[in-house]
Amino acid sequence: MRMTLRFALPLLLVLAGVAYGVTLLADRLTLRWFVRDLHLRNELIVGTVEESLGDLIASGRTSRIVDLFNRMVRDERLYAIGFCDVAGNLAYKAFTFPASLRCKDLHSIPDARATLLPQSSGSLHTELIPIHDEQAQLLGRLVVLHDMSFIEGRSEDTRRYVFYLFSALGVVISIITVAVAQISWHGWVRGVRTIITGDWLLKPPESAAPPELRPVVRDLRALIREVERDRRSRDESQISWTPSALRTILREDLDGDEILIVSNREPYIHARAGEQIHVQRPASGVVTALEPIMVACSGTWIAHGSGSADRETVDRHDHVQVPPQHPAYQIRRVWLSEREEKGYYYGFANEGLWPLCHIAHTRPVFRPGDWQHYAQVNRRFAEAVAQEAGSRDPVVLVQDYHFALLPSRVRRLLPDATVITFWHIPWPNPEAFGICPWGEEILAGMLGSNILGFHTRYHCNNFLDTVDRFLEARVDRETSTITYRGHRTAVKRYPISIEWPPASLLDAPPVPQCRASVRARYALPAATRVLLGVDRLDYTKGILERLLAFERMLELAPQWIGKVALIQIGAPSRSSIPEYRDFAVRVRGEAQRINARFNCGAFEPIVLRMEHVEAPEVFVHYRAAEVCLVSSLHDGMNLVAKEYVAAHEDELGALVLSEFTGASRELAEALIINPYDLDQFAMAIQTALAMPEREQRDRMRSMRGLIKEFNVYRWAGRMLLDGAVMRRRTRVLASASSAVAQRVTEPVT
Repeated sequence: MRMTLRFALPLLLVLAGVAYGVTLLADRLTLRWFVRDLHLRNELIVGTVEESLGDLIASGRTSRIVDLFNRMVRDERLYAIGFCDVAGNLAYKAFTFPASLRCKDLHSIPDARATLLPQSSGSLHTELIPIHDEQAQLLGRLVVLHDMSFIEGRSEDTRRYVFYLFSALGVVISIITVAVAQISWHGWVRGVRTIITGDWLLKPPESAAPPELRPVVRDLRALIREVERDRRSRDESQISWTPSALRTILREDLDGDEILIVSNREPYIHARAGEQIHVQRPASGVVTALEPIMVACSGTWIAHGSGSADRETVDRHDHVQVPPQHPAYQIRRVWLSEREEKGYYYGFANEGLWPLCHIAHTRPVFRPGDWQHYAQVNRRFAEAVAQEAGSRDPVVLVQDYHFALLPSRVRRLLPDATVITFWHIPWPNPEAFGICPWGEEILAGMLGSNILGFHTRYHCNNFLDTVDRFLEARVDRETSTITYRGHRTAVKRYPISIEWPPASLLDAPPVPQCRASVRARYALPAATRVLLGVDRLDYTKGILERLLAFERMLELAPQWIGKVALIQIGAPSRSSIPEYRDFAVRVRGEAQRINARFNCGAFEPIVLRMEHVEAPEVFVHYRAAEVCLVSSLHDGMNLVAKEYVAAHEDELGALVLSEFTGASRELAEALIINPYDLDQFAMAIQTALAMPEREQRDRMRSMRGLIKEFNVYRWAGRMLLDGAVMRRRTRVLASASSAVAQRVTEPVT
């Protein structure tokens, strides 16, 4: 006991003194950290708005500048924003800008760009940032004020964490001291030396510590793992998910490793129209989600070249730089014959796997010839990946059901590659999947991935159940991993999203102008309420159910006849497949029947636009519509719902959303419906049309906040971070194995 006190009491006293000193420094360090973070945040703000702000200042559009500033200060920490011209006058400001603050006062701050200004409600962090035009001429300085009142709460948390940390250290060290005091002096010294040198972190407890210390070391290792997990979760929550954040992940976590994306659909299609070549953006959720990632991270996108002028626009290596206006990455086009495309894409992928996974009342068709083409095309794309890889261990992002066999084939060609596969459509239950004659081959191909992602936990569980049913593999449900033929695959949930803010929204006209232009385009009276549907012409999207629910709403509430119109934009899709051709005919027929029944003379209640519409025009329709109808019968996520919410910075509008979409798990403030229940669907449309503005704002504000935080950069960043962890683990294990092999082969002297 005397020896215990001799060691424990001095240690506790020293720790108490250190804890007191660290607590005194906590406030100063916390303030310094947050001021640095705010400086980085200001640089992101300026980098986002500098170009458009310079144009607005040059054109003298005061109202647009003030409106931009007022939208920016909706951020809970951004207190106010203003603009001082080169003469030192306050030219523009947000409505929250302090009346007592003058540009000349700010310019008088000696040798500093930032300072803290005292306010009645707390301090403001103020920073002056120069704004230049395209000729690098100084236009003035942007004044950015951040509310620092939240620092006191963070400082209190820091002090509490410091107290808890040193309390835990005191308890742990005391326990170790008591244990050590019971063994011999030699054993105590040896144990302390082991812990001080850090060997116990690198070796198993049995080989790094004396027997008496092994339980304590085991507990310490568990404690450190828990602290590390907690630190990682806190760090991720503090990341501002932007293109810059993705580039940082590539630079720091992936050491600038090469990124390759593989998808069937290319993000830009070159099509010939007479003597001219036009560039089109296909209507695809995959393209919508991945385009911002490639712009942020660069790299190579490998896809099927399907445009009529695609061959004319590539170089001798089948590459083309995109986007056309500001090239940021390259497309590598893979050419397929007509028979290959028919068998692989239209046949096995879209007549077999698509209906199999969507369970949307269309019988899947499986033909041996289609399967052969599917396997052959997957092999050719794997070879293209190997050709494009500039290193032996690139990061390969495989997209969707067109390439179920690709991961294992890439692994054969590039054993060190990190393959991340994302399945954009639902995954069926084992009973439904058992219909596929080549199910085991598909599962084995997908398990060549390091990480396999789905939109929802439900789809992840379905995949685990399917592998457990059909393959001899070890399924660990606690860690959600599968070990098959010695290779380990993590099955994870990554709900996909959109970029924030959407690029098409930056130059979009104001909401009132969008409403007026859309109503004028379709010859609708100015007072007409607009419902909107935006989909590919696909039987899984619930378009027929949407038309029937609209008809039912007019039956139940005839007062809306002549006052509301449904605009349905339907991009043609897979028209060579009979089911899709028949579906398009049925949609036209139902629209004509309903229009004939409820035609009020002034306009037809259903406006059917069955053509490809570019993203900027789609966003104009989003902003013009009071209600958006998303009625998918079975969907992976559905990004139309998120795009509609993102398009309404006025926070007005209502979203009617099918419960069979992945988005319904996130956007709980939408009006969730079962599209098969026409009466419920019709009542939801009535509710949306009659919803008060205050309720619209409450619902829309909540959904916009979620989409802003969980944007597409976070979706990609989480996958890349998980991939980086796997790469580091693989490299460490490989290094350790190499060291062991070298020691085994060394001659014994």
